[in-house]
Amino acid sequence: MSLRTEGVQCAGVAVEFDNDNDRESSVVKARNIPRSALIYLKGPKFLIYVSGALSMWGDRMWHFAISVFLIELYGHNLLLTAIFGLVVAGSVLLLGALIGDWVDRNPRNKVAHASLFIQNTSVTVCSIVLMLVFSYKKWIEEIWDGWLTVVCYTVVIILADVANLASTALTIAIQRDWIVVITGYNRGHLAGMNATMRRIDQVTNILAPLAVGQVMTLASNVVGCGFILGWNVVSLIVEFIFLSRVYRIVPALSVKPPAMEHQSYLEKKRERRCLKGRTSSCPAPAISEETSSGLHLQEMTRIPMCIQRLRGLLSTCQEGWRAYYRQPVFLAGLGLAFLYTTVLGFDCITTGYAYTQGISGSLLSILMGVSAVAGLLGTVLFTKLRKAFGLVNTGVISSALHMLCLLLCVCSVFAPGSPIDLSVLNIGNVSDVGGMTGGHQRHGYPLRGGINQPLLPDRSSIHWTNNTVLFENAPAGTEPESYISIILLFLGVITARVGLWSFDLTVTQLLQESICESERGVVNGVQSSMNYLMDLLHFLMVIAAPQPQHFGILVIISVLFIFTGHTMYFLYARKAKRKPRTNT
Repeated sequence: MSLRTEGVQCAGVAVEFDNDNDRESSVVKARNIPRSALIYLKGPKFLIYVSGALSMWGDRMWHFAISVFLIELYGHNLLLTAIFGLVVAGSVLLLGALIGDWVDRNPRNKVAHASLFIQNTSVTVCSIVLMLVFSYKKWIEEIWDGWLTVVCYTVVIILADVANLASTALTIAIQRDWIVVITGYNRGHLAGMNATMRRIDQVTNILAPLAVGQVMTLASNVVGCGFILGWNVVSLIVEFIFLSRVYRIVPALSVKPPAMEHQSYLEKKRERRCLKGRTSSCPAPAISEETSSGLHLQEMTRIPMCIQRLRGLLSTCQEGWRAYYRQPVFLAGLGLAFLYTTVLGFDCITTGYAYTQGISGSLLSILMGVSAVAGLLGTVLFTKLRKAFGLVNTGVISSALHMLCLLLCVCSVFAPGSPIDLSVLNIGNVSDVGGMTGGHQRHGYPLRGGINQPLLPDRSSIHWTNNTVLFENAPAGTEPESYISIILLFLGVITARVGLWSFDLTVTQLLQESICESERGVVNGVQSSMNYLMDLLHFLMVIAAPQPQHFGILVIISVLFIFTGHTMYFLYARKAKRKPRTNT
């Protein structure tokens, strides 16, 4: 806030050209520019941006590389990748509330340092294990009749999952809590920091996988592991120093609600229940001390300690989900989670479908770049709309824009060139499911293999890039009947990114502003669990309908899920507008 005030004052002096000290004011302004820049570079915002950029870059490189490594280890088979995806999603789904509760119960610097250390250490050790497996794979396969290989695979998946859980905790701590405190609970500054962090995420989402992919392509997988290892070691040191400095120069970060310093979330809820006047369940202190100690000893003898801890963890999860449900922004958060159940994104599913429709790998790369630019425009749109119409209305406008663009994807399902064939869902045509040789063929583009061609062919001829697959040896001399369908699909997907990221930032800031500080971690942890749950659903959709002819149905189902999510937000916005608002 002080920097902003100085900037306004300097600007005011520079504009007053009718004064006698015009030259003097310009000299003062010129001197203040480097001084202000130096202050900004040493300030908490810039340090958070740099730390976030290093963390996001490392995360993007690792998420891309681990998928490639697992496929290479298992002989171009997707089994290990599928297991890894299920383990990661399942662990966050089950442990999201516990991770958030741990963030709430501990001091901010300890949470950030512990999460950072666990994440980078797990990735470093996992990279070392992968380097050893790649270097001595044949020798390892001969030990214990191949069971040592299984042990190595298990260790890799567990370490990668631990790193992802630590990354989730770090994201909740920094992007959902620290930023709110650093901005001094100023809505304008908070929106600016959220938008900047999202822009950094969008840029690293494209560049980081390309960078590590080039290293792996030009050198080897072992060199790629070494590159990631070195990055994590350097990133750990730099991020640790920067976060420690931010914690020192922002005194508010060291202040937390006193009830959460030494008590768990569950214990706090129990005390609240006791204070509501339940005198029968909360006797006098003199009596409760004696009786509670006796009951505690009896419980200790009857129930094993591990079962007691398990019951406590389950109770914490239950209370966390209840706290999420009680939030005034519950419908907005749930609506955001519903947006994860979609095939309309630049992941391997959509790009695999595009490949079956005759789109080349180079064109897919260009479309990915355009999509990233659209996402950046979404962050700019968010800041403009929030200033003009307020935060809640920004979500409404972003939702409408998102749905309007997705109508192009719905039109692509029925446009010329679409391979959709509803007859494949009939029981009588099970033998021809996935085939394109029957009488209902609507698309003239011949797929390799002729029949039962899934959305994702054999990965042995794949160039990997960020969340997408680029295939070699595409059939030459063959063209689809029409490119109208695929053009409408990607036009809708790309333009929808503007409204999507603007809506995402809106809900993110609503969660930051509405959730009380003592519950900020556990509620955001449950929100992460909901996001992973809905993301799992879209993979189950593809498993149930894996053929290109089914993709149109998946598009329609995705749009229905997205429409449901935005409807939930509209209901939240209607409630929010009914309440008297003193601040805008």
